[in-house]
Amino acid sequence: MSRSIMSRFISTITAIFMGVLFMTDTASAQDLENTLYLDLKDGRVVIELRPDLAPKHVARIKELTRDGFYDGLLFHRVIDGFMAQGGDPDGNGTGGSGQNLPAEFSREPFVRGVMGMARSADPNSGDSQFYIMLADAPHLNNQYTVWGQVSEGMEFVDNIKKGRGGSGTVSDPDKIVRMQVAADAKD
Repeated sequence: MSRSIMSRFISTITAIFMGVLFMTDTASAQDLENTLYLDLKDGRVVIELRPDLAPKHVARIKELTRDGFYDGLLFHRVIDGFMAQGGDPDGNGTGGSGQNLPAEFSREPFVRGVMGMARSADPNSGDSQFYIMLADAPHLNNQYTVWGQVSEGMEFVDNIKKGRGGSGTVSDPDKIVRMQVAADAKD
């Protein structure tokens, strides 16, 4: 291959690489509005929000996050091999922000890392409590609202202190250190 052809080839490959790199950075920058940073005792968890599945839930989660609602709240119910639940200002599974949301069920499966909205027997009773799936749970499919997915830091979620017994109630629970919308994050 001549030097001229090789030079053009390298220039073309470099241009393609730079274009892909630029598009990736641009996509990430645009997605920061639909990304949460959940800081736990062991590190940061990155959550990709799913407004395509649950626009009302995502909007409310972002609103509560921006208000600092979740900062310092406990993971009051954590069942090994199932899920970690938090978002209750009372810390015992009975509280909420005071604004129920209509169900936004989808066909998105409840698999490890999915963020789901907790609720009572009433499908339209989701409020501020959420859970992070520690394992797949197909029995929840089409029964609860999926609003996000952990994309990084699942190892930190796995380290959340587990509860005892079938209820998963944690006697000395871990907490949410801080939760931020990535577009607003200071660090």
